[in-house]
Amino acid sequence: MAIDSRTVSYSIIVPVFNEEAVLPVLLRRLDLLLTRLNGPAEVIIVDDGSSDSGSIVLEALVKRDPRYRLIGLSRNFGHQVAITAGMDAAQGHAIVVMDADLQDPPEVVEQLIAKWEEGYEVVYARRLSRAGESRFKRSTAHLFYRILGRMTSVRIPADVGDFRLIDRKVLDALRQMPERDRFVRGMIAWLGFRQTSPSIALSARPAKQNILCSR
Repeated sequence: MAIDSRTVSYSIIVPVFNEEAVLPVLLRRLDLLLTRLNGPAEVIIVDDGSSDSGSIVLEALVKRDPRYRLIGLSRNFGHQVAITAGMDAAQGHAIVVMDADLQDPPEVVEQLIAKWEEGYEVVYARRLSRAGESRFKRSTAHLFYRILGRMTSVRIPADVGDFRLIDRKVLDALRQMPERDRFVRGMIAWLGFRQTSPSIALSARPAKQNILCSR
């Protein structure tokens, strides 16, 4: 039995592309998160045209657990399209977008919700550190935001990805925007609303062999 859309407090959107190895750990941590939240929640997993066997795991999951929903895209459309597909299906009063590879720790969602409950309408996780990333990766990320800042008058926060919470009113405004080639984090920044960014030490992606050993 599906969750009544009128009672959903939180929608957690997780785009997935060939993440079979990490799914057992991810789903276990999401289960623990759902038990701690202070309201009913749904997890919307968007399979962005994966070619591995992860879809078998996810299809079985949604059949036995009504808190999970699966959107399967016909091919790999890319991360921004997958996020948009999840947002279009979201029923919650607050919507969280997070990556599947555990660089976005599910446990951090509770910190984002706490800021939302203070009245913020956009809460994004700012990287306090870039554990496991090379100096080259850190420098290119810094350069990207410098160039982006010069190209637009809209202030897009540095050291943040798509891991964030947005209020339903922000989602409603975002869905009115006609852009086909989407850069979701830039669009949210352009919309305004009351925004904040607690600094969080996001994780490096776990080594594949460690993930497999933890099953």
